[in-house]
Amino acid sequence: MDKSTSVLIVGAGPVGLCLALDLAWRGIDVTVVEERQPIGSISAKCNHVSSRTMETFRRLGIAAEVREAGLPGDYPHDVVFRTSGTGYEIGRLKIPCRNERFGATEGIDTDWPTPEPPHRVNQIFFEPILLRHALENPRITIHDGTRFEEFREEEDGVSVALRSSVTGETFEIRAQFLVGCDGGRSSVRRAMGASLHGDEVIQKVQSTFFRAPDLLQRLTPGPAWMSYLYTPERAGNLIAVDGQETWLLHNYLLPGEADFDVVDRDACLRLLLGVGADFSYEIIAREDWIGRRLVADRVRAGRAFICGDAAHLWVPYAGYGMNAGIADAMNISWLLGAHLGGWAPASILDAYEAERLPITDQVSRFAMSHAKGAIGERTSISPLIKEDSLAGEAERRRVGDAAAAFHQQQFACAGLNFGYFYTGSPIIAYDGEDAPAYSMGGYEPSTVPGCRVPHIWLADGRSLYDAMGRDYTLLRFDRNVDVTPMLRAAEACRVPLTLLDIDVDTVPPPYRHGLLLSRPDRHVAWRGD
Repeated sequence: MDKSTSVLIVGAGPVGLCLALDLAWRGIDVTVVEERQPIGSISAKCNHVSSRTMETFRRLGIAAEVREAGLPGDYPHDVVFRTSGTGYEIGRLKIPCRNERFGATEGIDTDWPTPEPPHRVNQIFFEPILLRHALENPRITIHDGTRFEEFREEEDGVSVALRSSVTGETFEIRAQFLVGCDGGRSSVRRAMGASLHGDEVIQKVQSTFFRAPDLLQRLTPGPAWMSYLYTPERAGNLIAVDGQETWLLHNYLLPGEADFDVVDRDACLRLLLGVGADFSYEIIAREDWIGRRLVADRVRAGRAFICGDAAHLWVPYAGYGMNAGIADAMNISWLLGAHLGGWAPASILDAYEAERLPITDQVSRFAMSHAKGAIGERTSISPLIKEDSLAGEAERRRVGDAAAAFHQQQFACAGLNFGYFYTGSPIIAYDGEDAPAYSMGGYEPSTVPGCRVPHIWLADGRSLYDAMGRDYTLLRFDRNVDVTPMLRAAEACRVPLTLLDIDVDTVPPPYRHGLLLSRPDRHVAWRGD
């Protein structure tokens, strides 16, 4: 086993694997340790890959492969609202299937300002893709069956104590930096002396991953990726995993139902699906979970960092559980890459906590607010909703319209993807203009320093992001501006800087300056004329 590495990552879930792949893409050697053995035992919890994550996959060259995974190409990605799985359909949000993803122009989930719109796919399909690419990468070493014990920081690195879960043997790996991507019970977080604070319990969800080959034929006609199920007795959420026979059912526990095992799983499943004793199914896994709003009081201790669930836990509305963790990983990745690549001092790493902690708190509150709204929505359903009467029809219309309006923001969450901005960063040159506010579903493109560089399509048909350099990129909208001094300054400091002259028919409104400096993570570092 290797005894030294540049970066040691604890945890080989989606966040840890994305961090490893991105660091390797930046030329950094990485070792990943994972307690599971084999690593292939994958949870079915995550069902959505956000646009920003798909942009990362595009840069790493795996977006097309991820997009081909999951539901059949023609299977609708719609979100539907029903009185039960076999009951009335009371509302529907149209979302393009994979085959129509890049051509669709109508509906709430189209016209994303990006070359990579989101993709609905379960974790059991995309995590193996990440793992395979990591195993094939010569810069990445993965050890399964290996548990993190503790770390000791030294002047020029960290010594990490590990234990084999097979033999019990302990050993050490020396690294320049340590990153914990080891989930909500993170051992790295505890070893750092960090702790989680916030709301311990927002909701409890009894979640069942099951196989039922004939359920698709039983459901109310009009298949969907996700079905919100509203019965007077309780509410749930059914997710199509493979579009054929595997499903994930979330049963939202009622007040007073404290224990997952006490609540009759089978009875609740049959109630929510609207099926009787003749319906048979096989439980593949119990994926029960508690929705929380917990944020770490720190995400760094010297040479150790934490990302993802190790740093924050919240109800994953809009898919912003795993995807927020991957955003953490992409932030610390380019900062580590800059320092280890020799073109940035260690002080650049101060930006990680300064940037990500405020965003973590903001997103956690968006998720909590939406969760509380959903809980309130579920408690106001009348028994009339199942009646075949005018009053029943009116109740179904009321609930369906309200549900569609409420949930639309999380299934077209442009704000969470593109609206967040960094304030108070030590590596951004602010100019006094405030960034525009954003919500879960809405945002205004802006070039205010700290905002995401607004996406545009170039005159030659390329995405702006595909044309950018690997590290810093200077966008020039006015070729008359002499940027030679900036290029020479970057060269003298050994900072990789690509000059990109923007060729578009009409400069989009957000770009009000002749020059813009984009960071490697496509946030604005500076702008000017």
